[in-house]
Formats: sequence, structure tokens, C-alpha cells
Amino acid sequence: MDAGQITTLLEAELTDCQVSVEGGDGKYLVTAIGDVFDGLNAVKRQQAIYKILNEHITSGAIHAVTMNLMTVNE
Repeated sequence: MDAGQITTLLEAELTDCQVSVEGGDGKYLVTAIGDVFDGLNAVKRQQAIYKILNEHITSGAIHAVTMNLMTVNE
């Protein structure tokens, strides 16, 4: 799994977000900006991303994910 595939997965679920994924070899930095995160604390924001990527984390295709998740106003 590469950064482009992860970007595609996230963009399909987070349709109103600007998504950027960097990295490789199972370690990625996900940056997502969108109002979908409005009113959510950091843990809830991360859970939203893990829900989308969990299958690939469980399979071992993704080993580590660092996240920068924010609303448009942040």
C-alpha cells in the first residue's frame, strides 16, 4: 500500500476534506482538513481515520500513522 492508495481511500470517505498523505514503507503522515472534524476532540478525529484504515492496519500493510487533523477554521 502506498501514499496514493491511502489518499484515495480517505478521500472516498471524507468527501469534504482536503487530504494529503506522505510516507512509505508502512509509515505515513496523514493530514486532513475539513469541517467533518468540527466538534470532535483529538481522539474522536483519530478514530474516524482509523475506522477507514483499520483493515489495512490489521493486515500489516500500514504499520504507523501520524495524523494532523483539523477543521477549516483551525
